[in-house]
Amino acid sequence: QVQLVESGGGLVQAGGSLRLSCAASGRTGGTYTMGWFRQAPGKEREFVAAIRRSGGDTDYAGSVKGRFTISRDNSKNTLYLQMNSLKPEDTAVYYCAARALQLLTMRSDYTYWGQGTQVTVSS
Repeated sequence: QVQLVESGGGLVQAGGSLRLSCAASGRTGGTYTMGWFRQAPGKEREFVAAIRRSGGDTDYAGSVKGRFTISRDNSKNTLYLQMNSLKPEDTAVYYCAARALQLLTMRSDYTYWGQGTQVTVSS
């Protein structure tokens, strides 16, 4: 089992920045690929970004590419999401996810999920 705990959410004005963190514990062999997803009120959960263990392979949703940066520190078992130039449409609960599966796509098939952290962007 892998436990994931997100932090760093909050309220920010449009154009501002936030940095989310996700601390992993337990069987961290299950964190080969880690990702961020988000769910806005009344909408389905959507993929935001993902990264493989090496850190050299990343994937971003088109809506955040160029504004968000995903990274990880394997020595600390921690995943990050640096969010810049935030927009009101980025408002959502952000979830950290992890999986041991080594698939070509990084946008699905996650096994472990955190409880989520709220990000609210005011206009």
